Amino acid sequence: MPEPRANPDQLLRRLQAEEARAQRAKLKIFFGAAPGVGKTYAMLEAAQAAKTQGRDVVVGLVETHARQETQALLHGLDRLPLRALPYRGQTLQEFDLDAALRRRPDVLLVDELAHTNVPGSRHPKRWHDVVELLDSGIEVWTTLNVQHLESLNDVVAQVTGVRVRETLPDAALERADEVELVDLPPDALLQRLKDGKVYAPEAANRATGGFFKRGNLLALRELALRRTAERVDEDVRAHRHAEGIEATWPVAEHILVCVGPTPSSADLVRAAKRMAAGLRARWTALAVEVPQNRPAPQAQAALVQHMRLAEQLGAQVVTLTGNSVSEEVLAWARAQNVTRIVLGKPTHPRWRDVLFGSLLDEVVRGSGDIQIHAIAGLPAPMPDAPQRARRPLPSLRELTAASLAIASCTGIAALLYGHVATSELAMVYLLGIVAVATRFGRAASLLASILSVAAFDFCFVPPHFTFAVSDVNYVATFSVMFVVGVVISTLTERVRHQGMAARRREARTAALYGLSRELARARDLPQILMASRTHIASVFDAQLLFLVTEPTTGMLEQPAPRDDFQLDQRDASVAAWVLEHDQLAGLTTDTLAAAHALFLPLATPNAKLGVLGVLPADPARLREPGQRQLLETFAQQVVGAMARVRLTDDAHSSRVQAERQELRNSLLSTVSHDLRTPLAAITGSATTLLEHSHHDAETRRDLLETIRDEADRLNRLVTNLLDMTRLESGGLQPKREWTPLEEIVGASLDHLSRALVNHTIRVDLPANLPLLPVDVVLFEQVLMNLLDNAAKYTPPGTPIEISAQGDAQQVVVEVADRGPGLPAGSEARIFDRFFRAPSGSGIRGTGLGLAIVHGIVTAHGGTVSARNREGGGAVFRLTLPVEGAPSAPPEEEA
Repeated sequence: MPEPRANPDQLLRRLQAEEARAQRAKLKIFFGAAPGVGKTYAMLEAAQAAKTQGRDVVVGLVETHARQETQALLHGLDRLPLRALPYRGQTLQEFDLDAALRRRPDVLLVDELAHTNVPGSRHPKRWHDVVELLDSGIEVWTTLNVQHLESLNDVVAQVTGVRVRETLPDAALERADEVELVDLPPDALLQRLKDGKVYAPEAANRATGGFFKRGNLLALRELALRRTAERVDEDVRAHRHAEGIEATWPVAEHILVCVGPTPSSADLVRAAKRMAAGLRARWTALAVEVPQNRPAPQAQAALVQHMRLAEQLGAQVVTLTGNSVSEEVLAWARAQNVTRIVLGKPTHPRWRDVLFGSLLDEVVRGSGDIQIHAIAGLPAPMPDAPQRARRPLPSLRELTAASLAIASCTGIAALLYGHVATSELAMVYLLGIVAVATRFGRAASLLASILSVAAFDFCFVPPHFTFAVSDVNYVATFSVMFVVGVVISTLTERVRHQGMAARRREARTAALYGLSRELARARDLPQILMASRTHIASVFDAQLLFLVTEPTTGMLEQPAPRDDFQLDQRDASVAAWVLEHDQLAGLTTDTLAAAHALFLPLATPNAKLGVLGVLPADPARLREPGQRQLLETFAQQVVGAMARVRLTDDAHSSRVQAERQELRNSLLSTVSHDLRTPLAAITGSATTLLEHSHHDAETRRDLLETIRDEADRLNRLVTNLLDMTRLESGGLQPKREWTPLEEIVGASLDHLSRALVNHTIRVDLPANLPLLPVDVVLFEQVLMNLLDNAAKYTPPGTPIEISAQGDAQQVVVEVADRGPGLPAGSEARIFDRFFRAPSGSGIRGTGLGLAIVHGIVTAHGGTVSARNREGGGAVFRLTLPVEGAPSAPPEEEA
């Protein structure tokens, strides 16, 4: 017998997969349940074996934890130098990614895939470094513990009581081309801890009483074994799919139970659950919808209950659509490598199997290597509800159309009579039957089949105009005409239902695409809720209510007043239950069914985001499995968008918090010295005056002037700090008054007379300068900060210039000096908080003065800029708008 020909599509997929595997760099993960099981040791052993085979193996980073056996395996392997990075006053050694990219070995060893890199590295996580290495074509071997997988983080925390902070997404494990499980029994691992082969003795004692309890190790080992088994199962399914293998490979038990609307389906679900528990296997509940056999509403409700029961018992729930239940069941079972199929024993009469076929018989005959379990359910306490909805009777319009179509075919046949053989006239009637079936459905086409046989016999079969048949051969013609008409009508009806099912699927896909597109554009929670409300309400003809958890308290709250209906006390308690238990409840369910609406949880594995309430116009729609699954799919889309926005907000909050922390640290480190210096000078001078009264008058005057100058300096520093606090909090609101600029300049110079005693001040103010609408106190602070800054950086005797010019729209004020000027490239940063000149300048300050200048001028609606002058020095320019006109002073009384 020749071998079966390979499917071209499967062959193409296989070639594409092989080509993709050949082109990409390989990732091998040594996977374990806990630290100390020997992952690094196994990796180094494999590296030594690869080196003996002639491969270029290089150690990028390996954590030996001072274990002698592990350190011995490093002998003979090339090692990349580590990169030194400063962190909190220490120097830490990290993996050097750039050195690895330059070296480009055949195999690179990078230990501890979930490690968090030191701040200042190119990537925040080590697995990001590994991804870049793989993209550059370098094969990487690494190690990973099961507790570092993100999907298992909450499970590990629940089992061990320890929340693991260093995690990585499961996609990193799924990306691996090879996963090698390094397993060690818990007792052996505990003995290694006791012998000091994992941690130092003190640390080992603490670990044994905490994370490394025997029960914890047993649970972690089971998690590692299960996760590895899932990975192997995925590889098996991928291989079978790529090779086009349809035969079942019973490497792992997978049970499939076929669920229908009959009462015995509940017993089948429970039996499958017991079987899966006994075999420790995963199991799936499958229902197949046949478009042309729409079930009655009672049967549809029963099917929903059975599928819900299976889901509650831990099954994966799947609903398919097809013309043949047995074909769909077997095709899905082969694709998912199902090993056992559970069906119910038939309870209907034998003649129904003869006429309509037997599901059990068809599945048994087509199952091949799959085991079939036929289970009898308990007798139903009540008569079964009708399993199919009754077909509507044909309308008068359909009957009339069928009659007119056959009459038209009779007229056409009469015109052809005598020109063609009599038997060929039957083709005309078959054409009419097809037209009726296509347009009006099965009932009308069956009537057309009967009428066509009758009309053909009456008009064209001798003796004419009677129903008698003289030639028995025409009986076969009549039979063929009728059978062909019935077959055509049945097939046409099936095609119509398939088209309707395809349109429903297309509508679902379009609705999901529309929602996902709108959610992708949404940037905040209100936009997400608005898009979700629009799409879900239109698809399900329902009113919606969104309840969102408050991030700090976790309590439910309504984010917007635009919800379609309001909660009463009962519905509010149902929503709280749904949030707590992460299960849907309410209308059309068995849980808290007295609620007015159906409530669905909006939650991720790590966070409870809220609850969605749905109040449909027709509650029966949500009892259908397809509609319920579609609604849950919509809810998952909303959950994904809400989680994205929540993560964005958290990232923004973290960034703001980090900036505040950095600001606080900078403020403390900068201000502490500047506060202590004047305080020390004041304390020293005052102590000298108190303890040594024999000083002459000149010395006493110098000490008192020192106290006064340092007190003034301390006062300016505190004023700057208070002003910066007001600017940060948004509490700085200028109280504008129409004031001449020369008065503000004079007051500022007077306050800084001692600081400017060694400088020449040149003031150039036009006589026609308009009045300024400014807060006098705040603007004096602006000029004082600019003049104080100029005095610090300008050598004694060098002039400081103040000039202004203006018109009816704005006034420009400039403060210029002949100091060292601005550092190169600092024009854009000179007004940032805590920005100071290079430390070699010897100038003391907090770096807040110019930032306060910028904040006050901005609060007045103006702008400030700085630039270097020709010939040396810097110039600061203030531009202030002049809006309106000052009010005239009241006339003096006589």
